[in-house]
Amino acid sequence: MRRMLVFFNLKSGADVAAYEAWANDVDIPTVRNLPSVAGFTVHKCAEALGDAQMPHDYVEIIDVKDVDGFFEDISTEAMKAVAAQFAEFTDDPVFVWTDPVGPAD
Repeated sequence: MRRMLVFFNLKSGADVAAYEAWANDVDIPTVRNLPSVAGFTVHKCAEALGDAQMPHDYVEIIDVKDVDGFFEDISTEAMKAVAAQFAEFTDDPVFVWTDPVGPAD
């Protein structure tokens, strides 16, 4: 299994409540229903420790059980529509594949 992290900020002037409603009503259930996805959560970054500046407003965590299938799943018209809606809210998201260091949980 691979994990993808998506770090992003909302666009200037984006409505936070509208984004979060869309995330809960559209993005989360749609991505969770993809056959290649084992889990998906969206997190609002609450605070940074110490004097650090928060680099991102949100992070998505996607647990992908089938990477090839994931790319097939996200190429559908339905997911292209979700991605277009995501792009309306977000400013330069960064998509990062991660690999565990050490034993799994």
